[in-house]
Amino acid sequence: MLSLLAAFTACGSSERPRLIRLQGAGASFPAPLYGRWFKVFNAAHPNVQIDYQSVGSGSGVKSVIDGTIDFAASDAAMTAEEIERVPRGIQLLPMTAGSIVLSYNLPHVEELKLSREAYTGIFLGKIKSWDDAAIASANPGVQLPKLPINLVVRADSSGTSFVISQHLSAVSEEFAKNPGTNKMPNWPAGTRAKGNEGIASNLKSTPGSIGYLEYGYAETQHMPMASLQNKSGAFVRASTESGQSALKNAKLSADLVGWNPDPAEPASYPIATYTWLCVYRHYDDAQELEALRDFVHYGASEGQQFAESLGYIPLPDDVRKQVIEAVDKLAPGKTVASSQ
Repeated sequence: MLSLLAAFTACGSSERPRLIRLQGAGASFPAPLYGRWFKVFNAAHPNVQIDYQSVGSGSGVKSVIDGTIDFAASDAAMTAEEIERVPRGIQLLPMTAGSIVLSYNLPHVEELKLSREAYTGIFLGKIKSWDDAAIASANPGVQLPKLPINLVVRADSSGTSFVISQHLSAVSEEFAKNPGTNKMPNWPAGTRAKGNEGIASNLKSTPGSIGYLEYGYAETQHMPMASLQNKSGAFVRASTESGQSALKNAKLSADLVGWNPDPAEPASYPIATYTWLCVYRHYDDAQELEALRDFVHYGASEGQQFAESLGYIPLPDDVRKQVIEAVDKLAPGKTVASSQ
């Protein structure tokens, strides 16, 4: 692909490339990796400025539906009903993947295992104390305190909440009925906090707390993470390898969406997901489209080298190929209005 600079110099070697600004918003889950990509991409394309607001998947999706941004990011792929509301069309692009972990603050407890019964019971508000038998049975020899469990959950509309509630719904029929899978579940218990940052702050300041975070964020903050029991019965820690195992059977559909809400392989960490860019199928400005396309090419290729070091799961080669093929089909110009 011709670089933007080459395209602009065709108009005259003395002209400076036009400054192109792209505005995005959405998920906090991939924000650290996207931030690294934006910095490296801008160094190679100084005429392209990409601004991204980490406001949660729900807010990002709302903004892309309203047409107030150039792209969104969401850990919950946009639904068909949401896409139907966008006259310009939407292309979903899985750009990276990661695991959702349960981080905790328990004095003198360095290793913690949580069975499926235990962690679903905590999120249902039924297990209220750390010395509960459902927790103690998986942690022989560990001195669990007789301390109330303070569950910390997201207050904002969050793709991370969608992913973990989707998993809990797959594990527990009771959870599936209420509160069920949602970007903003009506949690039966818990302290509300905004974003990964809010949950982490609550966990660090309150002994007895447990909450869900993106693995890379918890890793960089040096926060303890529980080993979770998967469908096979094995207790597994989050890692690149256990996340890759979980995603093996999350085959992508024609619209590049795929889930594996309760992986059965013994080596699989139970909560892993892709996270998507939501881009328009048509852009009025051909140069903005070219800048966005170049960025996606970078993220799906060279940008993957940063994934593992920041706690993300690099895209499989076949997924990278599908992403590049999809973004190359985006077109300049307006599309017809939606029938709705």
